[in-house]
Amino acid sequence: VLTGGMAVDANVLIFERVREELRLGKAPKLAVEAGYAKAFMTIIDANMTTLLAALVLFQFGTGPVRGFAVTLSIGIIASLFTAIFVSRVIFDTFLQGRGVKRLSI
Repeated sequence: VLTGGMAVDANVLIFERVREELRLGKAPKLAVEAGYAKAFMTIIDANMTTLLAALVLFQFGTGPVRGFAVTLSIGIIASLFTAIFVSRVIFDTFLQGRGVKRLSI
């Protein structure tokens, strides 16, 4: 549940940044590029902070706490990958294939 929430948070950050760029009048493709660029460091920071907490839990925890740390780490890495790479590929595919002139987010 925790990693699912963080995945949603990352995508909300990206969409908000893209929306800001669209409000500034940028073309959809440029708005997506700028939105991802602006959201990238925030997403990396949030996920690295959580990974650091998982590392501490793994180092000092025992039994189930260590298991939680491993599960959390795997979920965060998967979430980070999907937020940064998979959703970007989906956006790019959508924008290239259809000649989108206007994007409503």
